[in-house]
Amino acid sequence: MDLRLSEEQKMLQEMVRRIARERISPRAQEIDQTGEYPEDIFQLYRELGLLGLIIPQKYGGSGAGNLALALAIEEVCKYEAACGLLFILTSLPVYPIIIAGSEEQKKYYLSKVASGEYRCCFGLTEPGAGSDAPAITTSAVLQGDEYILNGEKCFISGGSVADFAIIFAKTEPKAGYKGISAFIVPTNSPGFAVGRLDKKMGVKGVPTAQLLMQDCRIPADNLLGGKNQGFKTAMLTLNAMRGAVGARGVGIAEGAMQYAVEYTRNRTAFGRRLCDLEAIQFKIADMAMQIEAARLLVYQACYMVDQGQYTKEYASILSMAKCFATEAGVNVVSNALQLMGAYGYMADCPIERMYRDARQLLIVEGTSEIQRIDISRGVINREIDYHCY
Repeated sequence: MDLRLSEEQKMLQEMVRRIARERISPRAQEIDQTGEYPEDIFQLYRELGLLGLIIPQKYGGSGAGNLALALAIEEVCKYEAACGLLFILTSLPVYPIIIAGSEEQKKYYLSKVASGEYRCCFGLTEPGAGSDAPAITTSAVLQGDEYILNGEKCFISGGSVADFAIIFAKTEPKAGYKGISAFIVPTNSPGFAVGRLDKKMGVKGVPTAQLLMQDCRIPADNLLGGKNQGFKTAMLTLNAMRGAVGARGVGIAEGAMQYAVEYTRNRTAFGRRLCDLEAIQFKIADMAMQIEAARLLVYQACYMVDQGQYTKEYASILSMAKCFATEAGVNVVSNALQLMGAYGYMADCPIERMYRDARQLLIVEGTSEIQRIDISRGVINREIDYHCY
């Protein structure tokens, strides 16, 4: 197995690494404290052509792929998680269009996302339907040449700044997951409104919003894929994004460990540098091992997606990447805080912010518990087979 990055991937990694260090790092604390959307960073991504990494070149993107996306996310999240989430919001709501969109939908929407003209969000979660996606109650009824949507979505990242949302709704309410359809819903549609903006523990620079649809009218042509095919589209999208979400955990872990280790080089206790104490060295070693294992899982998952391997039979491996890497992020940041003692707990220390930001990752886009269900199913059904017994 060749784990080396291509020259193009190395160039992208180095470019994002530089802008993360020079432009994003100085803004990190301010973004967290103000909770304001980092418009300047979005425009920087736009100028550098970073908004269409997974979008094919024929639709205005770079076609760099899922691994390139993960590399960009990893570098940015070393310093600031909300700016890393901006990359997710140019991919998570885009995959349904790539997977199920008509040629006309792809030409129109993908090109506008890649250019930065349009921003988008992914509307699946509802107050009564998080991990249990088939339990959504948002409805979509065909009337003439329009669909009428009614319902509520919650905890939608980027919902208040989006120009369109991918909304999943029931077109056959009694059919369970087999009655879900996907729609492209412009946020200026009649009957569509942004409700509450949530106050969050971390990742404050990207708003999390409630989306309300009351007799919301959209053209029937905004149906994405076939009627009642939305659940499959949602699951394929989430599968495709597992590695990229895991990259957020890897980046946060790397940034936290590097910051804390530098502290141990300069801090003395009992007449020695902290990093010369065996108990500290063991923690550093454990942190480094978790990061390296998480990165390999993430890169493998993203490589698989780039090869088209994100259908059901590959879900368990992809879930491993998301689950392990995000949990590694939380564990490493927690240990980094421990290495720094009271300094790490202070609000002016980046570790305190990283600790809050990382905790989100065990919940969003499939909780750790849901990932473990997918992983265990893969083992039980021999989709993961170690060829013994």
